Amino acid sequence: MAMASANSGAVAGGGSNGQAVFVYGSLLADDVVRVLLNRIPQSSPAILNGYHRFSIKGRVYPAILPVENKKVTGRVLVGISATELDILDKYEDYEYDKRTVDVSLLDTSEVLQAYAYVWANSADPDLYGEWDFEEWKDTEMKDYVKMTTSFVEELKDTTEI
Repeated sequence: MAMASANSGAVAGGGSNGQAVFVYGSLLADDVVRVLLNRIPQSSPAILNGYHRFSIKGRVYPAILPVENKKVTGRVLVGISATELDILDKYEDYEYDKRTVDVSLLDTSEVLQAYAYVWANSADPDLYGEWDFEEWKDTEMKDYVKMTTSFVEELKDTTEI
């Protein structure tokens, strides 16, 4: 499925088959991914060691930052095209930095490189606690999917995707 090393600068899981992206928040929801990418990419459950998933005051989505002895459970989307990666970059916007990270796949114990969107402001006073995906699904997902649909419609109006 995903490769442990990359060719020609592509992140593992990529090469001619596309890129790998570690997701840990709203993109864990297939409904959100389907709206953004118009498909559900193949994925594997994964852990990102050395990071923590924070809640953000006033926001319904999380942030991750490096934190020693912590880990974030998420999944790796594989086979992400350059166009899809551009959509994800626009979706995550300036609040996140796209970084290459090492993630451990839970189904094979393989370690591979993937992109992850890391909160840009490491000193943000609005970060607190731990973000809970199940709680988010129950309380926020329906409205979030509507917001994501609006984002995609606006993106289509301004660019060719």
